[in-house]
Amino acid sequence: MLPKFLIADNSQEAPGKLYVVHAEEPRFILEGSDEDFSEDQEIHWIDEPEENELELARLVSAAVEFLEQELVSQEDLYDEDFED
Repeated sequence: MLPKFLIADNSQEAPGKLYVVHAEEPRFILEGSDEDFSEDQEIHWIDEPEENELELARLVSAAVEFLEQELVSQEDLYDEDFED
């Protein structure tokens, strides 16, 4: 079973961008700035676009929340490594 969200980047082709991939239907890739992910967000649909505005807002919010939690977890992990 795949995770619901994945983090991706392509620093050589698209420096300054981060991507969150929603791996469940409707599948999409949410693109944003690595400095402020909410800046210049763009949705790249893999499946048919979500037409329901409320559902779309919920999906985007869940993707952003996932990214924020993962980045905090990553920071905590690196902090623990440097404390040793």
